[in-house]
Amino acid sequence: MTPAIQARGLHHFAWRCRDAEETRHFYEDILGLPLVHVVKEEIVPSTGEHCPFVHLFFEFADHSHIAFFDLGDNGRTEPDPKTPGWVNHFAMELDTEAEVAQMRERLQAHGIDVVGVTDHHFIRSIYFFDPNGLRLELTTRLRDTPIADYVAAKRQRAHEDLAAWTRDKAQGLHPGQSGTSSQARQQQDHA
Repeated sequence: MTPAIQARGLHHFAWRCRDAEETRHFYEDILGLPLVHVVKEEIVPSTGEHCPFVHLFFEFADHSHIAFFDLGDNGRTEPDPKTPGWVNHFAMELDTEAEVAQMRERLQAHGIDVVGVTDHHFIRSIYFFDPNGLRLELTTRLRDTPIADYVAAKRQRAHEDLAAWTRDKAQGLHPGQSGTSSQARQQQDHA
């Protein structure tokens, strides 16, 4: 079998938008991501179907992108009613906690509701929605030595933690009932 090739990183993540200009204003004027590429077509290149669209690309400092499709009908992607609103989201990384705090203030000054700063033990994050209903996260990695140890330990037992979740799910247990949740593991580590 041909071996897998690990991707170098993210090129772009694409989402549907209701209005291209509204989306441009949010991502470029509020979040500071420059609009760097626009594709306007009537035929979808990958499928050949007729569906007029404009495809917008906003660039991150690492040259990856978040992109949007405006299909011209003012529609947007509707969330799955069985999926909690906090599940699906797109996270963007900032360099420092001060930058997260600064962006929190900026978003609030633009009338955007912001949740957090939330402490995830290895990152700190804020959460908010764009005009298209996409939940966004701005986060920064914590760089203290104990954090590096925490991240290394999580990496080392990632497969073990996933196997525990799979066993719990197969047994119909709620997360944590078997003592395998992140909080339970953290308590065990500090005991």
